[in-house]
Amino acid sequence: MADFPHTKVDKLSVSRLVIGTNWFLGFSHFSRAKDDLINERMDAKHIADVIEVFAREGVNTILGVRPGCRINEAVKEGEQRTGRKIIRISIPTLPVEKEPPDFGAIERELDEHAKIGTNICLPHQCTTDALLDKRTRSIRHMDRILKLIRERGMVPGLSTHMPETIPYADETKLDVATYIQIYNAAGFLMQVEIDWVHRIIQNAKKPVLTIKPMAAGRLMPLVGLAFSWATLRPQDMVAVGCLSPKEAAEVIEISRAILGQRGTQVELQYTRSKGSLKKNGKK
Repeated sequence: MADFPHTKVDKLSVSRLVIGTNWFLGFSHFSRAKDDLINERMDAKHIADVIEVFAREGVNTILGVRPGCRINEAVKEGEQRTGRKIIRISIPTLPVEKEPPDFGAIERELDEHAKIGTNICLPHQCTTDALLDKRTRSIRHMDRILKLIRERGMVPGLSTHMPETIPYADETKLDVATYIQIYNAAGFLMQVEIDWVHRIIQNAKKPVLTIKPMAAGRLMPLVGLAFSWATLRPQDMVAVGCLSPKEAAEVIEISRAILGQRGTQVELQYTRSKGSLKKNGKK
């Protein structure tokens, strides 16, 4: 089977389906108990098992690598198992509390992300959104920060939860190769209505990597992925987090089916109440 469809971010060929890492790191957006359960079970080997499934299907991009994290070990293991290079996207939290920011501290943080092999670096939304200025329709100091990212051999981008970030960055011609934006059919964690964010993505001058397509487990994969793939542009991407190799395989199959306009070939979950839907013992 051909590799999963790719797009271009700067000069990099990245898969339109991107491996998310919230479910690897215990960020469930449900409860502390669920966070703890994830962290107890998702060691580097288990994460590598999931990454391997994605990599063998040509999903060559992962979102959320960070210094001193078990994900880095898992990515290397996935590369060794499959013989395929995985593009690393990091979203560093940069120290911007002071005005002006401590650029020496910012440089040191970016150095750490460069050392782990980051290919694409997007300051995290808690950095980007803190610097966004609605009065001037600009993102303060971001031109200098993006320049520092370029100087370290990483492709610059911006991660945001705010709908203003993309148009402001485009208007001010910041050196941005891609954006991260929340986008899902439930409107989960989105700050304005879904149709507004849809229009912003459609008008973006660079590819947009959308996150939380299944609203952190509140939408079924078929529903969340169908909405995303149907309403995004061919150059845009969708990041999906999975807990197991089987989940990864399902996400890939559902995505391929939607993009290919065919029925999915995944085994449905079964409960006794669905027994009357079975025919000849088949679901």
